Amino acid sequence: MKKTILIGLFSALSMTVFNSCTKSNSQTLASQTTEGGEEGEEDEGYITIDTSKIPDDQFGESVRYGRELMMKTAYYIGPNGKNGKYLGNKMNCTNCHQDAGTKPHAFNLMSSHDNYPQYRGRENKVLTLAERVNNCIMRPHSGRPLPLDSKEMVAFLSYFKWISKFVPKDGNFKGAKNLEIEFPDVAASPERGKALFAENCARCHGNNGEGVYNADKSGYTYPPLWGEYGYQPGSSMHRVIKQAQWLKSNMPYDKVQLGKPYLTDKEALDIAAYVNDDSQHTRPNPKTFDYPNKMGKPIDYSHSPFQDNFTEEQHKYGPYKPIIAYWQKNGWKAVY
Repeated sequence: MKKTILIGLFSALSMTVFNSCTKSNSQTLASQTTEGGEEGEEDEGYITIDTSKIPDDQFGESVRYGRELMMKTAYYIGPNGKNGKYLGNKMNCTNCHQDAGTKPHAFNLMSSHDNYPQYRGRENKVLTLAERVNNCIMRPHSGRPLPLDSKEMVAFLSYFKWISKFVPKDGNFKGAKNLEIEFPDVAASPERGKALFAENCARCHGNNGEGVYNADKSGYTYPPLWGEYGYQPGSSMHRVIKQAQWLKSNMPYDKVQLGKPYLTDKEALDIAAYVNDDSQHTRPNPKTFDYPNKMGKPIDYSHSPFQDNFTEEQHKYGPYKPIIAYWQKNGWKAVY
C-alpha cells in the first residue's frame, strides 16, 4: 500500500516533557521515557527535560529567556523583533532544533555547551559556542551577529548550559544525533521528490514552499522551504544527506514515532533533493560558500573545489557510495 508521506516538513513538534525527574549515573535532572512502545517493551532510554527545575534566580531567568528565544526567535529578534532586529527572516530555531533543541534526533543541542569550543570545517577554525550561535543567525536566518555580551547571547548560552545537565558529559546518549541514512545505489531524484511534495507537503508549506505564518505573523507555523525568506545555501539543511537524516527522524510529524521512521531512506533523500534543487528554487545568496579546507567539506556540499574528482551534481544528489569508497581508499574521512 502506498504510504502518505510528509505532512508539514519542518513543523515545530514538541516532544512530551515529563514532570517527574530521576537521577542518572552522571546527571541529576535526567528522566527517561518510552515513546510509541507496546506495553511490556523495554524502556527505550530517551532523555527528556523538566523545565520546572529551572532555578528561580537570575540565572534561571536567563535560561527561561534562552528557551523563549529558541521557540520564538523571530518574535524577539526577527525583522520586527520586540527586543532587537537581528534576523533576516521569521524562522525560529525550533523549526529545525525541535522542542527548543531537546527533542531526540532533531538537531539535538543538549550537549552543545560541552562540545564547544570545537573545530568547524565551514570556517576551518575552532569556534566558541557563541560564534556557532551567530553562525546560525547569519546563515539559516540571513541575519547579523548578536553582540557577544548581549542579553540574548547570554540567554542562549545560559539555556544551553542548563539543558546540558540532563545528559552525560561524553555526549553519548540516545537521540543525540539524527538517524543515519543507508545510501541507495542511485542518485536522489528531485523529480521523484517533487511528486511526493505535491501530494503531501504543499498543503502545509505551500505550492511554492512559502510556508504558513502563525496567527500574529511573528513567525511560522510551517516555515518556508525556499524563496527569499528560506534558509541560505550555506545552511546545513541545504545539504541533501543532512536534511534527509532530519526528515527520516522527524517527518511526517503525525505519523513518525520517536526513533521509528515512517519515510524510507530513499524517500527522505528524494524529498530533500527536490526541496534543495537550486535549478527550480531560489534562495537568499550567501556572501561565501565557505569550507576553505577541502578535506573538511561534507561530501553532499555541492560547491567546488573538491578533494576528489566527482562532479558538483554527484556531490549534491549522489550516488554517494562511490564518493565514500574513494575517500576510504585514500585513507580520508568522508564527512556527511
